[in-house]
Amino acid sequence: MVVSETAVSELTVSKETILELNSIAMRFFDRTEEIASLREVLELSKSIAQFTVVTGRRRIGKTHLIWKAYEQEPILYFFVARKAESELCTEYLQEIESKLGIPTVGRVERFVQLFEYLMKLSIERPLTLFIDEFQEFFKVNKSVYSDMQLIWDIYHTKARINLVVCGSIFSMMTKIFKDKKEPLYNRQSRFLSVKPFTPMVLKEIMSEYNPDYTSEDLLALYAFTGGVAKYVQLLIDAGATTKTKMINHIIKPDSVFIGEGKAILIEEFGKDYGTYFSILSAIARGKTLRSEIEQIVGREIGGYLTKLEKEYEVVVKNQPIFETVSNKNIRYTIEDNFFSFWFRFIYKYNYMFEIENYDAVRAIVIRDYETFSGKMLERYFKRVLIESRKYTRIGSWWDRKGMNEIDIVAENELNDEAIFIEVKRKEENYDEDKLLEKIEVFKRATGEFKGYSITQKCLTLNDM
Repeated sequence: MVVSETAVSELTVSKETILELNSIAMRFFDRTEEIASLREVLELSKSIAQFTVVTGRRRIGKTHLIWKAYEQEPILYFFVARKAESELCTEYLQEIESKLGIPTVGRVERFVQLFEYLMKLSIERPLTLFIDEFQEFFKVNKSVYSDMQLIWDIYHTKARINLVVCGSIFSMMTKIFKDKKEPLYNRQSRFLSVKPFTPMVLKEIMSEYNPDYTSEDLLALYAFTGGVAKYVQLLIDAGATTKTKMINHIIKPDSVFIGEGKAILIEEFGKDYGTYFSILSAIARGKTLRSEIEQIVGREIGGYLTKLEKEYEVVVKNQPIFETVSNKNIRYTIEDNFFSFWFRFIYKYNYMFEIENYDAVRAIVIRDYETFSGKMLERYFKRVLIESRKYTRIGSWWDRKGMNEIDIVAENELNDEAIFIEVKRKEENYDEDKLLEKIEVFKRATGEFKGYSITQKCLTLNDM
């Protein structure tokens, strides 16, 4: 990955320092499966047209991934900015002339004319067209989508185009391709969702840029970034590879992290963002029951929670493992680590940022970090278990009274095994007898794991 403009602008440096910074900028990590998929699509497109949609939350590295996958290929790159359609077409014509070496004649006013031209051209010669910020056509000219659908349906059986589109507003991209009312519904041949870096990749990154990292440093990187590529890159490029340096880099006057949550989510939520922010702020502070959230927000929030879960995919509705009743004993969580951190510490204490008291916010983050990171540690180990592919079901369990709670329950149905895990930052806080009592309550309440081989253990910072 290249050094971000933001990271460079944060420093007053000499030419020699800039050269040194470039030499240690974070390289490209992981994405081997996604790259293989995109290259497979490229080969298929040489025989028959392919239409790939690349989605994922902002800053996840979608654009960089596509450029990496096709770094050896000539690519037509169309960026959809919020400007007149005719202006975009002028830019796209220049891109076609530059990349394909084909002179174009006359002025083009509508995107559909260019798209039809390229579809026809691909019948004669295979080509790759990458359209970035595809959802912005909603603002430029919404009819672009129905125009594209018509042209695609006419030519795609003869064309040899590798059409790749991606966008940074997840909900809009999902609507374009998964809403039956939209013209491009199911026109894609592949839907690629880019996920955050896994714990294994984060360990690889830390090993390369801070070989002496501690478990606390690794947990901090996971807790603050959730494996989102851009956030990881910003910290690594700034040399913030310890917990303390990360906190100092995130909470400071020129930090891009402070305005990040607002910048991303206001565009997703639109004019109702205030209510959504209140809900997310309550969840980040540990109010995970709907009744608790409504008490803080001061209104009925059922419709908002549904949208946060199903449309925006910011919130996850959790139930105890093996829970059979769909509307009881539900807890809501923010699954994106960065948003959890942002609402817990930045949005909540915005009034401190307004008077530029960064020292106070840093002190609060340090004071509350152990509690915050404890939940992140549990989330980390769940991801590790998922990565291991050793289990067929992974979840948590709690009773309806909230008296008994087990952090992780993992089952392997193939060999009748189950493991119960308590997650603690420090091993001395683990009480095995208490966990065994909870396991017995679980078995009586659920009736599960009869005849299974059952084990229990504690996972701590030392196990990372």
